[in-house]
Order: sequence, then C-alpha cells, then structure tokens
Amino acid sequence: MSNVQLYACLGSGNCYKPWLAMNQIGVPFDLHLVDVLKGEQKEPDFLKVNPLGVVPYMRTPTGEGIGESNAMLWYLCEGSKLMPETTEQRAKALQWMFFEQSKLEPFISPARFFTTILPDLAEEKRDEIHLWQEQARPGLAYLDGHLTNNSFLLGETYTITDIAVFGYTHVLEEAGLSLGHYPHVERWIEDVSQTENFVPLSDLGKDNVAMVA
Repeated sequence: MSNVQLYACLGSGNCYKPWLAMNQIGVPFDLHLVDVLKGEQKEPDFLKVNPLGVVPYMRTPTGEGIGESNAMLWYLCEGSKLMPETTEQRAKALQWMFFEQSKLEPFISPARFFTTILPDLAEEKRDEIHLWQEQARPGLAYLDGHLTNNSFLLGETYTITDIAVFGYTHVLEEAGLSLGHYPHVERWIEDVSQTENFVPLSDLGKDNVAMVA
C-alpha cells in the first residue's frame, strides 16, 4: 500500500477536511466513496475496513487505520507547511479543533443535513433544525469576534486549524444560517478559498474515485 486510502462520502464537511489537506500539500491518496444515504457504511465490506461503520476513515501507507477528521489532519500535516510550528500554536490548534467539534459541527451538520441534503424531511425536523441553528449561533459569534483582528485562526498564517473549522462553517448557509450576521467569518471563508491548491467541497469525488464494493 503506497498511498493514503481515504474513505469518504460526498458533501460531508468532516470528509472534506482530510481531502482538502491532501490536495493542498500534495499527499498521494486514493479516494473510496461510501454512500451513507444507502447505508454502505454499515455493510460487511466496509465494516471490515472500519468496524465503527462511519466515515471519514483513513488508512495510512503502512495500513494503520485512523478515524476522526481532525486526527487525520494532524497525521497528514505533520512536517508540512500547514502544521503550526510552536508548542503553543499546536495547543491552540487543538483548542480550536475541540471547539469546532463541540460548538459548531454538532449543530451546523444536522441542520444542514435536513435543510439541504434531505430537504423532504425538513418540515418533520423543523423544531430540531431551529434548535440546532440557535445552538450554532454562540459559537459562530465567538469565531467571528476572534477573526476581527486575525486573518486566520492562528494569526496571519493559514494552518490545519483553519481547515478543521472551515469544514462545516463555510456551508453554514446550507444549514439555514446567514453569513451576513458574521462578516469576519465571511471574509475568512473567502481568504481560505484563495489559499494555494484550494479545492471546493463540490469537487470531492471528481478524481481518484474508487467506489466501495
């Protein structure tokens, strides 16, 4: 096994993170698409890959399995220009990664899922969507305030920290939230999209595709 093997589904902000990082720093990889809407992540073939039955999931060139999108970022970007250099910066990177997974992703992701990906269920899930949106707003406001005086999350340098938070924040409008309420987040999203070798979430799956049997 010479390349990283990434198992991912289309449209997922968590799957997007390692995929974007590998594109930006030139890590050779093979992408295996898993259709979670059809339940492929729970089928025997995929459970042999990841017994937890979730994506994203990654196998390193040595065959080691790594779950959790931010852990994948940490592995992939070690020694690259995207990894924060100092111990303090690395600690702050982890702080933002924990923040993203506790204050943003748990709310933006499900609201987006039932608003944009499965809109036929939006009316049924209306109360939950409203609650998720309300729960996302404090985290987004905090992020917006931080970006008032910072080009990127760790200052003036784009790092894995930005990729981790960008994954779901940049699609917040697909969750029924308004970027207009967070002007500094909106500016940051544009700046991230201009970084070297950036590729949008909509391109995930267009190349290096090998469908999981």
